[in-house]
Amino acid sequence: MIDQETIQRIMDAARIEEVIGDFVSLKKRGANHIGCCPFHNEKTPSFYVSPSKGIYKCFGCGEAGDVVNFLKKHEHYTYVEALQWLARKYNIEIQEKELTAEEKERQTERDGLFHVSEFAQKYFADLLYNDEMGRAVGLSYFHQRGLSDEIIKRFGLGYCLDEWSNFTDHALKNGYSEAMLEKTGLTIVKEDSGKKYDRFRGRVMFPIYSISGRVLGFSGRVLSSEKQAAKYVNSPDSDIYNKSRILYGLFQARSAIAKANKCYLVEGNIDVVSMHQSGVENTVASCGTSLTVEQIRLIKRYTPNVTVLYDGDSAGIKAALRAVDLLFAEGMHVRLVLFPDGEDPDSYAQKYGSTALQDYLAQHEDNFIMFKTRVLLDDAKNDPIRRAALVSDTAHSIALVADMLERAEYIRQCSHLLHVSEEVLADAVAKVARQERQKAYEKEQKQESGENGEQRVESEERKVESVPSAAPPEVERHLVKLLLNYGNNKLLQEFTDADGRRHTEEYSVAEIIIGELKQDNLAMMHPLCQRIFEQCALMQEMMHTVDVSRFMKSDDEQLRVFAISLMMDSYSLSDSWRAKGIFVPKIEDNLLQDLRESIYTFKSGRIAQMVADRREQLRTADEDGQRRLLSEIKQYTDLARQMQQARNIVIAPYHSDF
Repeated sequence: MIDQETIQRIMDAARIEEVIGDFVSLKKRGANHIGCCPFHNEKTPSFYVSPSKGIYKCFGCGEAGDVVNFLKKHEHYTYVEALQWLARKYNIEIQEKELTAEEKERQTERDGLFHVSEFAQKYFADLLYNDEMGRAVGLSYFHQRGLSDEIIKRFGLGYCLDEWSNFTDHALKNGYSEAMLEKTGLTIVKEDSGKKYDRFRGRVMFPIYSISGRVLGFSGRVLSSEKQAAKYVNSPDSDIYNKSRILYGLFQARSAIAKANKCYLVEGNIDVVSMHQSGVENTVASCGTSLTVEQIRLIKRYTPNVTVLYDGDSAGIKAALRAVDLLFAEGMHVRLVLFPDGEDPDSYAQKYGSTALQDYLAQHEDNFIMFKTRVLLDDAKNDPIRRAALVSDTAHSIALVADMLERAEYIRQCSHLLHVSEEVLADAVAKVARQERQKAYEKEQKQESGENGEQRVESEERKVESVPSAAPPEVERHLVKLLLNYGNNKLLQEFTDADGRRHTEEYSVAEIIIGELKQDNLAMMHPLCQRIFEQCALMQEMMHTVDVSRFMKSDDEQLRVFAISLMMDSYSLSDSWRAKGIFVPKIEDNLLQDLRESIYTFKSGRIAQMVADRREQLRTADEDGQRRLLSEIKQYTDLARQMQQARNIVIAPYHSDF
């Protein structure tokens, strides 16, 4: 582990323009540097680097982050690998944190699991070529499946002899303990007799690698025709192997996926190997489990584009439909290729050849949601109840699509298929989207309540406005921008007390914004604006400062990108203009006036909206409800009048929460 002091030394030494300059040609423009984005193809530069803030932002594709985020995204490093790269660049010796006795024991055990797994892979691979039964059974099977020796060795394939404990005995002779063999799952020990036997005996072996190329576990395919034998057996979960967090073939495919900006997802191990041999190297498979969120996020490290390949039979179609919503929910762009009934990628490649396979993939990619709609529509036929359920099901899938333009196109195409108007389908999608955002918001609030040890009580206004429009109102965006860029700036203000004496007090921009909004119990309509506001309020309360680095390092990509967008302007004035005597006013030049006008505009707009909402509710309210609503309308109207009267009076923060 890298200790916190060393991490800080690395981050202090790293100059973001130097690091990114190693990969991108940058030119200085004003206070920033600009170049063509390395994350998408563009001819006109829209990629900005801010040395003063230590962040980058592409105004074309939206990628943003700090120097570590850049290395993680561009080089596909983990957090630790990015730090190690920076340490080497800036000649910083990494001081490893002293491990506890328990941590040392666990690390020793993990190292042991890796060693025995790598020992097993080499042994099984050696048997495949250098043992008589290995060649006759294992190697001949792979050759019959059309695999070349080159691809067999590239994937480290092997064979476990069909003997009771051949591998176990060999490993024990080479100094590996029975306990370690059992923990990896390579050896099974019977509880009653203590007898040991090989888990994978009589199977061809597919080693499963980590992204860095270490052997984590195995998948073994049986070659006998015994009906009671499982076709595939996988290593059990251990400290180094978790099948829900691993993709078969990712180690071999990761570079090809990044280069093609697309990942093919297949069902079986042999399909992966066959696809790679056919030249389609950007292919992976889930490891003996249904597709999981963790596996999708592994793919997303390299590309947001996934094409799912499944058999054309009913089981393959059902498996494809199960995966779609999970993929869309993670923000992936999903397409589908179905093979003819009875075919899969491996059999198709063997029958027609590599070129034909690549042509088939290119010509038969289908829009996943459109495919799903057609399949379910064929199943529903003319049953009105099932067709109504289909509209709801389709709306649910479309609502998971993050890109608004892509979502609109799905609505247009699916409405024609379903024979419903675009307005009806769009309303159904919007309803599902609101429900999902509300669920996400309630889940987040529940988690925050648990962390804070108390249940939050929300105002009626917050509940009414918790589902916002897609884009934040400009005034909300500007207030959050002030919080992030100038939140810690101090402003001096003069006050007249009850005795008529004037005195001066100093408040930060964050104190003023947070206090003014909390004083009138006002929330922002856009969820990202409100989340940033809430986190800034918590920082101000706990630390008396706003730490914007927390947003720059956030694991929530949407929040991080949005925050950085507000922290970094896409345009900055060149120093040459100032040399000519041309000066353009900056926000900080008149910060107090900007702050005053922004808060007034925000509060006026929110109050007007809440008054309008309550007037709308009056139409259907009962007598008691009408009295309550009229009282609230009067309160908000009085507040608006007071704000108008005090518009030019110096504003001050609300103190009750600090």
